[in-house]
Amino acid sequence: MPEIAERIVSEVPDHREPVNVYCRIELKLGATSLRSDRDLERIVKERLPLYALHSFAGNGLSEDEIYSFVLPRRTLSHRKSRGELLTHEESDRAVRLARVISLAEEVFGEDAKAGRWLRKPKVRLSGRAPLELLRTDAGARLVEEMLLQLDYGFAA
Repeated sequence: MPEIAERIVSEVPDHREPVNVYCRIELKLGATSLRSDRDLERIVKERLPLYALHSFAGNGLSEDEIYSFVLPRRTLSHRKSRGELLTHEESDRAVRLARVISLAEEVFGEDAKAGRWLRKPKVRLSGRAPLELLRTDAGARLVEEMLLQLDYGFAA
């Protein structure tokens, strides 16, 4: 790491390695070698295999939430029977969910606590739960902003 970058990182209090978030995303999606947002973009471009959703089911989302946020149960059944991959849009939604849920787990330090926070309605979000906002990229950005504010000690 260049000397100036080391100095900046050492000055940031309670610095977390971003690799931890990417390792969490790997577990959720059953992917490997994710170390940056470029890697996330690559797996969306290549399209995720269906088994990524099975990995997700045990790591942060219920099956009903997967059907609600990524693709309907019936569509999943059709894809399985044809041996197809997720579409680019479905892959993007799965990566978005994995990214934000992983960030929440890092911020709260406990998967269960992060899950409760994501599912509990917030006044700041007009009474909606953060998880509900993850249906869109704009909503996900709002949730990420809240998480980063919490992480850095700002009033969220």
